[in-house]
Amino acid sequence: MSLNQYDVVVLGAGASGLMTAYMAAQRGRKVLVLEKANKVGKKILMSGGGKCNFTNLYVEPENFISHNPHFVISALTRYTNWDFIGLVCEHGIEYEERKHGQLFTLNGAKEILAMLLAECEKTQLVEIKTSAEVKAVNVVDGIGFQIATTIGHYQAESVVVATGGLSIPTLGGSGIGYEIAKQFGHHIYATRAGLVPFTFSDSFKEVTTRLSGNAVDATLSNTLNSFTEALLFTHRGLSGPSSLQLSNYWEAGQSFNINFLPYLDLFDFLKTKKASQPKVLLRTLLTEHLPKSVVLELQSLIWADVAENAIGNISDEKLSHVAERVQGFEVKPSGTEGYRTAEVTLGGVDTTEVSSKTMESKKQQGLYFVGEVLDVSGHLGGFNFQWAWSSAHAASQFV
Repeated sequence: MSLNQYDVVVLGAGASGLMTAYMAAQRGRKVLVLEKANKVGKKILMSGGGKCNFTNLYVEPENFISHNPHFVISALTRYTNWDFIGLVCEHGIEYEERKHGQLFTLNGAKEILAMLLAECEKTQLVEIKTSAEVKAVNVVDGIGFQIATTIGHYQAESVVVATGGLSIPTLGGSGIGYEIAKQFGHHIYATRAGLVPFTFSDSFKEVTTRLSGNAVDATLSNTLNSFTEALLFTHRGLSGPSSLQLSNYWEAGQSFNINFLPYLDLFDFLKTKKASQPKVLLRTLLTEHLPKSVVLELQSLIWADVAENAIGNISDEKLSHVAERVQGFEVKPSGTEGYRTAEVTLGGVDTTEVSSKTMESKKQQGLYFVGEVLDVSGHLGGFNFQWAWSSAHAASQFV
């Protein structure tokens, strides 16, 4: 083998790239990882607020969005969340379970990155080069692939595209993976920002600005899905887990509903209070369940006309209207914060043109796609990392 010749060249030193590299090297493959940024694993390090939500206890195909929903099953079955948890335990990394089965490191995301790099080093067959921007990938007869980069030319039998998506460009997100896929005849589903906060430009923006920093448990829903988790008000609009989750199912121009009291039959509650505490104000009752500032904003939007009336003097019809609005408050975002803060990129390489068993292109032998570049996006909660681990494992056994 010449100095610049490898069995496998992996494009991208993120979660799926590093995982593919060390697992392929365990099979005796000589691997080169090329990373455009000046450091590896930048997105791993900032994930989960620096704590890295590395997987979830409850991983199901339903936790993933794809135009080809069955595609994920094979890889997720062959390398499960428990396999990755086993690796984490092997390295003595302490973790905790949070809401909805989310697993986070106790001592920071740097431990997950260190673990992947340690596994690469252990094989003595993985070389990693940073500040290496890919300029071209070409097929050369008798060699396989030739990869031209800003730091030199490399040759390999197999190329693994682990370049991620367009989200958070400051951490190295780019469209190079889609360009390579198109070059080899692949269809790319339109991409857009996913797991991203909503922005507003109407009068509701003033409400979110005033409430900035407040969080409530709420259900956000549209015709496609609904999520009951924390909702965070920001200067620009709405964030928090419930907003991020619903953003994956939202298209520009659509509205959605917010249920501010998802665990309560509000109309029933109000009627009961009307009978037992007729002299109380509506806002007083609702501040038992919601922050006062949130209640006052809802009051001005929904029942300003009876704000100073005791509940005993408000008709059941009006109470029913209040309950309906508080539990089905319609909002229409002007957009989202876009790729700048998006945690994932929706869309990507059409998975019907990729083997679900090997992650190999059906159009070009020796070309593989793993992780976020594919048209597979997980829900919030560690699912995108699990897809990175599982798809990487699938490819690593065949490159």
